[in-house]
Parts: sequence; structure tokens; C-alpha cells
Amino acid sequence: MLDKHALLDQLADRLRQSDRLAHRAELEAREAARTLATESEKKEDGRAVIEYGSLATGQAQRARRVQEEIKALSDFQQEGVPRFSRKSPVALGALIDVSTEDEEGFSERTFFLLPVGAGTELTGPGGDGFLSVITPASPVGRALLGRRAGDTIEVTLAGEVREWTVLEVA
Repeated sequence: MLDKHALLDQLADRLRQSDRLAHRAELEAREAARTLATESEKKEDGRAVIEYGSLATGQAQRARRVQEEIKALSDFQQEGVPRFSRKSPVALGALIDVSTEDEEGFSERTFFLLPVGAGTELTGPGGDGFLSVITPASPVGRALLGRRAGDTIEVTLAGEVREWTVLEVA
């Protein structure tokens, strides 16, 4: 059984790293805009100043979104990570194992349904396996919500319909 708290800590670390990168990129863009503004007299440099200013604003917005995600994840952790039995329906905090069959045979995937962090790949303990974070807003998250072990869902990914069977909810 995967340690959900360790996975949540791993996601929080990834979000904090993303926050640091966004802040650093914002500062670098603002510095580039300031440097160009003091050195420039040409119209081209003026356009570059505007572009760097826009880039800095975009990075600041990215940092704010990441801060909101960090807060939402912290709130989720403080509420207590729910426990699920084998017969529980999928809800926030669930680890979901699914199987699918395609032309290459059977494969299994594990998802962690959380309020934030969609698309983040987390690593199992000791680097054992990978799982994907999904949210209720994602197509996969919406399809899995309320399902139970044994249920089959259809998910469209990259324009292709796939059929997945829920193996386990934990």
C-alpha cells in the first residue's frame, strides 16, 4: 500500500519548486525589462521592454496560481486524508488502479485523485512505479468519481476512446 502522506509531501515539494522557478523567472524578466529600459532609446528596445514586462506579469500570475495550489493541498492535508475500503466509491484522496487493454495487451495505471496537481507524475516509495495526479476537473477524474472496483469507464484521450476497468480503490 502506498503511503499517501509521502505522496502528498512529494507533490507539495514539486509545487514549491514550481513556485520558486516562477518567482525566479519573474525577477529575471523584470530585471531584463529594467536593464533594457535604462539602455534603450530605440523603438525596438521599447517593444522588448513591453515583452519582458508581459513575461514578468505572466510569471507572477503563475506563481500566484501555484501558491493557491499549495494552500489548497495544505488545507486538504489538514482535513485528513480519507481512508477507502475495497468497496468504496472513488472520491478525493483515493488511489485508483485501473487496467486497460489495447493492441499491445493489458496495462495498468495508478491515479491519485486530489484537488490540485493535475498531470503531475509522482514516484512510488523507493522509486517503485509512477502514478499520475488527477483532479475532479480533469476528464479522467470526472469519469472515475463515484466508480467502484469492477466498474468500467470510457475515457477519450488524444481523440481516442479507451475503456478502463477500475481494479482497486484505496
